[in-house]
Amino acid sequence: MSEHDTSPAATRALATRALDGVRVLDLSRVLAGPWATQMLGDLGADIIKIEKPGAGDDTRGWGPPWLKDGEGSDTRESAYFLCANRNKRSVTIDMASPQGQALIRRLAQTSDVVVENFKVGGLKRYGLDYESLSALNPRLIYCSITGFGQDGPEASRAGYDFMIQGMAGLMSVTGHPDTEPQKIGVALVDVLTGLHATIAILAALEARHRSGRGQYIDLALYDVAMASLANQALNYLVGGTAPRRLGNAHPNIVPYQAFETADGHLILAVGNDAQFARFCRLAGLAETAADPRFSTNAGRVAHREALVPLVAAALKTQTTAEWLAMLDTAGIPAGPINNVAQAFAEPQALARGLALALPHASGGLAPGVRSPLRLSDSPMDEASAPPLLGQHTDEVLGALLGLGEPERAALRAAGVI
Repeated sequence: MSEHDTSPAATRALATRALDGVRVLDLSRVLAGPWATQMLGDLGADIIKIEKPGAGDDTRGWGPPWLKDGEGSDTRESAYFLCANRNKRSVTIDMASPQGQALIRRLAQTSDVVVENFKVGGLKRYGLDYESLSALNPRLIYCSITGFGQDGPEASRAGYDFMIQGMAGLMSVTGHPDTEPQKIGVALVDVLTGLHATIAILAALEARHRSGRGQYIDLALYDVAMASLANQALNYLVGGTAPRRLGNAHPNIVPYQAFETADGHLILAVGNDAQFARFCRLAGLAETAADPRFSTNAGRVAHREALVPLVAAALKTQTTAEWLAMLDTAGIPAGPINNVAQAFAEPQALARGLALALPHASGGLAPGVRSPLRLSDSPMDEASAPPLLGQHTDEVLGALLGLGEPERAALRAAGVI
């Protein structure tokens, strides 16, 4: 493991953070790669984010909305960038220049992990591919995130979350059956790919404890999207029929969907036969509970067209709040359909401290969402705000590579940093 005494993780003196001592060289941008490195940073790794001078990560400009500084003015730091880049140090290096490539190679020699999401072969021309860097640092773990992986007929294509949702079948099972296919409201394939990258990197670090060697990780958005079809993939592979869009209904469980109430909507998520019987008693549907068509989940799925209108009519008789109170008391899973503002205002969200306010280098506070990872002996309570572009260039190049001020000034004059 490499040392990084000048990093935010070290200066906070949290010696028990799970990944203290691990350094990650982050060559990725946009969402999937940065999501992975943010999670590693949450766990205590020192994340050095390499960005293009003057421009930086594409998402820095994906606004509005923009972060406000201490005076209430726009910083031009987008909310999108903020969502995936806390706990990182930003270093600006021109990767296209030979001098910049040399700097990145030197940083890779002091790192445990490299994460990149360039097109297949895109970094080989710079001498920054796995083969080149692992020759300098055999313990290096190198994670490449692409749209379609390193081989196959689509390998050379760029991959974007939206198009991958369509190609992998996610959109075919999302949305109402009478409307066009819908994408998920968040770039969830990117997020899930980031999670899978994190898992793979942690596994490779553990494997290195035994072998002493690093390794290459080939991670594709398309593969992740296909794997994330979960029960819908197996519904097809076992049943032989492609799943169809059911709106808010579930292909394997009934009743398990959104329903209208007297003043809005709620989600009813009956997960077993006992819960269904209790719901029927609560909703005045005793005859329905006794009907042999509906007594088992398999029967309810087979006869959903007959059952769902009965449930819908019953739920329209009272308000959402009245139903939620009764259903909770009866131990029947149900919940409201919140907008994002309402979700953050939920008592549970407040109690768990899910909204962050991190001091930012601009003088203001950078909002964020707390990591869902909670480790009893490896606290993650002191996150650092996403960095300004190039905020840590001098710090990192000075401390890790030993470049003095005259050398850095010369590199800056040449546009390398």
